[in-house]
Amino acid sequence: MNNETQPIRDASVLGLPKMLILGLQHMFAMFGATVLVPILVNGYFEGEGLSVQVTLIFAGLGTLFFHLCSKFQIPAFLGSSFAFLGGFSTVANLDTGIFADMTMGEKLPYACGGIVVAGLLYLILALIIKVVGIKKVMRFLPPVVTGPIIICIGLSLAPSAISNASTNWILAIIALAVIIIFNIWGKGMFKIIPILMGVVISYVAALIMNACGMTNPDGSAILNFANVAAADWVGMPPFELCKFDITAILVMAPIALATMMEHIGDMSAISATTGKNFIEDPGLHRTLIGDGLATSFSAMFGGPANTTYGENTGVLELSKVYDPRVIRLAAIYAIVLSFLPKFAEIISSLPSAIIGGISFMLYGMISAIGVRNVVENKVDFTQSRNLIIAAVILVCGLGFSSGLTFTIAGTSITLTGLAIAALAGIILNAILPGNDYSFGESEVS
Repeated sequence: MNNETQPIRDASVLGLPKMLILGLQHMFAMFGATVLVPILVNGYFEGEGLSVQVTLIFAGLGTLFFHLCSKFQIPAFLGSSFAFLGGFSTVANLDTGIFADMTMGEKLPYACGGIVVAGLLYLILALIIKVVGIKKVMRFLPPVVTGPIIICIGLSLAPSAISNASTNWILAIIALAVIIIFNIWGKGMFKIIPILMGVVISYVAALIMNACGMTNPDGSAILNFANVAAADWVGMPPFELCKFDITAILVMAPIALATMMEHIGDMSAISATTGKNFIEDPGLHRTLIGDGLATSFSAMFGGPANTTYGENTGVLELSKVYDPRVIRLAAIYAIVLSFLPKFAEIISSLPSAIIGGISFMLYGMISAIGVRNVVENKVDFTQSRNLIIAAVILVCGLGFSSGLTFTIAGTSITLTGLAIAALAGIILNAILPGNDYSFGESEVS
């Protein structure tokens, strides 16, 4: 089977066992980044932050809800959003007003309450799109804007891949090499599960290296099973109801500006990858509603914000299997794992270097999809306006690596580099003369 020219849109032709394996591959692709968010937030809240179990169950439920809202058509997985990390850090450091005498654990529900409001802001944009029409809205988001934004999404994640890989370059290179070998020379089923094979083979290598007494360059153990031994076999996720305060809302809610722009970029990336225009059908308003409500639902019970995952878009590009049912299998796996703390910890023990090696491929694939989006839509870079728009987006998206922080009514607000890039691109596209783009005529169908 030549997967490069024959994408698989109905995975049932492969049989149920292979579909189950493909779903497992998507779960591994999202797992590292999804559980990293609660791990980082726990650092901000001195060990009283988000739960990995709660994060997993709402990643799974959020994904299934997103598929329901988008008519079960889009192969997208919703994992934990990194965009809100700055907001979590800010709330953790609040020490005035009602927050003055709170413990870190008492502050967390207010941060989640702010995310609930942020998710509801998605509904406002969805309503605008529904009222004025997708064509009028997408006139402000032509391929000359979305293409460079997709490129920025991948490249902005590149430092994370390098950081993880550098913890043990041997393991990272093994993971990357296995993915390349199976993707290029693999036969049959093995050709469409290169990520899973990269995880399995590099993990076996890590077990062997650890058994031989080898360590990471910094002297730390390659594998640490302490958390696995301490974890229960079965356990309920520790849900916690959110709380609302205007200060926390003003910290968290404006971040939705960034995540909504990232959502549009991700939808463009998935459309470009699969060759179907999901922004038009089932419609951007539906995907925004699904993403926004999934985020609010998660935060309402103590989980992080959700967002469509570029890692899984990279898997789609590599495997050429575009059936959304495979993504829903990954969502079910995530839900099951949320009730099995020991198995969740086993997967969490995956060395950072392996995640880095896998990310090398996945993040690069996202940027390559952005390049393809620009090429396939025949964006004319002989026009100065198009060069200017693309140039400003790329510099903003990659240059503002720490975002842009400003203060409103005494509250510190940070816009991510991707949000700045999206806003700059939209504004330039609107004001510069020569915009001849017509939605629905030049992009993928």
